[in-house]
Amino acid sequence: MKKLTVRDVDVAGKKVFVRVDFNVPIDENTRTVTDEGRIRATLPTIQYLLDCRAKIILCSHLGRPAGKVVETLRMTIVAQRLSQILGQAVSMAKDCIGTGVEESVANLEEGQVLLLENVRFHPEEEVGASSFAQALAKLADIYVNDAFGASHRRHASIVGITEYLPSVAGLLLEKEIDTLNYILENPAHPFAALVGGANSGDKMGALGNIMNKVDFLLVGGGMAAPFLKAESYETGQSIVETGRLDTAAGLIDKARRNGVRLLFPIDVVVADEMGARATGAVVPVGKILPRHRIVDIGYRTIQSFKEALCRCQTVFWNGPVGIFELPQFAEGTKAMANELACLKATTVIGGGSTAEIVASLGLTGKMTFVSTGGGASMQYLGSQKLSGVEVLLDKNSPVAAKLRG
Repeated sequence: MKKLTVRDVDVAGKKVFVRVDFNVPIDENTRTVTDEGRIRATLPTIQYLLDCRAKIILCSHLGRPAGKVVETLRMTIVAQRLSQILGQAVSMAKDCIGTGVEESVANLEEGQVLLLENVRFHPEEEVGASSFAQALAKLADIYVNDAFGASHRRHASIVGITEYLPSVAGLLLEKEIDTLNYILENPAHPFAALVGGANSGDKMGALGNIMNKVDFLLVGGGMAAPFLKAESYETGQSIVETGRLDTAAGLIDKARRNGVRLLFPIDVVVADEMGARATGAVVPVGKILPRHRIVDIGYRTIQSFKEALCRCQTVFWNGPVGIFELPQFAEGTKAMANELACLKATTVIGGGSTAEIVASLGLTGKMTFVSTGGGASMQYLGSQKLSGVEVLLDKNSPVAAKLRG
């Protein structure tokens, strides 16, 4: 990584503001964290700072409170769980800016940890207000970005704050970028990208960028609809925007010109309605009716995808190949997860819902690397740029030597 990291600067005794991504799922009934993967992913950075006797100020968002206080989205439960994991007290601030928070920071001793309240309780965060960024920066001496999953956002705690503090990467952010750079620059071949989920612009852009790097491109989920439509198949009620259709057609042509084996479904599970009681039927892609919605890949497609994946030395996967939230439409996604878990290959899971799926199936430890950022990983694959990374200090910057202490 070409950016300065927390290892490159003198943090001993300093107040270090660490932007983390503790946007974790919480069970509303038990009020417990149900998947602590994102918390544990940041532990190397936190432990490094503890070992260096820094004064640690953690900042994160949780959920989408839309700029107002939402009691169920307070960070208290996260602070309690982090305390248990670290084996030491993690103090909880009542806000993320203001005199009360400044007093809490002033009382921090070396080797202590303070977690700020949900930064998105303030509307200024998501609009990147400079005054809010300054108020956050006022708390610390150094800024560390370890929130890879939010680094594609131009928010105050991601980008704005870097204008007022020396800013470096955390160890998780470094690992995320290095892993994705490997995927882009030096993957072992054959290399496959398995892409599902919604047909977003980020994903389409990423597919275009890696098309000359992959040997296989497997497309399922909502992403498959524009490809099928571009090949003149009926896609029923599945959403296909005109712009996505044109892009899909261009990607199909590019795959053929580059010798990439492009696989999209040959059979699918379709349903007439959504919901817990919805039922599906497997049909060839040539038999999809206008009333149908594609909800999963079919048995023949599962086998086709497996045959391609088992030939590969590197696999990147982002997005379920069906509506995983409904158990009856999750079989294709489960099959893909189990196949990757058995491969003797480098398997990189592209964060977001894909990481949650792998965790729910107990397969996280079977994968080479599980990213903490879905949207961020796809945007990086598409452009190799993230707003929150671009603003960090370069290793060859004039201030690098001074920061090393």
